[in-house]
Amino acid sequence: MDIKKLEHRAVIKFLTKDGLTPSDIYEKCLKVYNKDCPSLYQVKFWAKQFKWGRESIEDDLRSGRPLEATTPDICEKIEDLILQDRRIKVSELSRLLQISDGSVFKIIHDKLFMSKVSSRWVPRMLTAFQRQARVECCADNLQLLGDNPDDFYKRIVTGDETWVHHWDPETKMESMQWKHKGSPTPKKFRTQPSAGKIMATIFWDCEGHY
Repeated sequence: MDIKKLEHRAVIKFLTKDGLTPSDIYEKCLKVYNKDCPSLYQVKFWAKQFKWGRESIEDDLRSGRPLEATTPDICEKIEDLILQDRRIKVSELSRLLQISDGSVFKIIHDKLFMSKVSSRWVPRMLTAFQRQARVECCADNLQLLGDNPDDFYKRIVTGDETWVHHWDPETKMESMQWKHKGSPTPKKFRTQPSAGKIMATIFWDCEGHY
């Protein structure tokens, strides 16, 4: 048995009995063990075991049956691989660890509580400097509001802008058409990026827009 793993489990057991949550235990272990720190899944797994009354930090005795695919070691390996490449596919994990796709899927969803989602579109990708500038601007406005709340809103002028194309692009629904079975699918050329457009800008204050 790996001595380092026993040490980790002993620490998790002590801190669990001391009332700390798995997340707090993981943060403390990370500060002490750095790259040798047990994964968050390992911490959650053993904290739950000790919370349910388990006392031993040793592995359970195994029979002659084949190892289960959902052992803590396999779960930890899958979590590490996902954190290294968050776009990795289930089939790739299955191939690397020599277990079934179903086992990988079950571990990801039922053990690691992870799911695959698409990136969310946001208006702007702000840098740390830009975010800090916005925080400072908000703080200045709050200060002005506190100094003169009656006249504050009358002095604010804000605005927005957007690009307006010279034409309305055809939607996918609008481009649909009937065709016979076996006939080729109609083609639609991409819109040229050089199509004309203008910048529309608007400003307004507490009394309305300009």
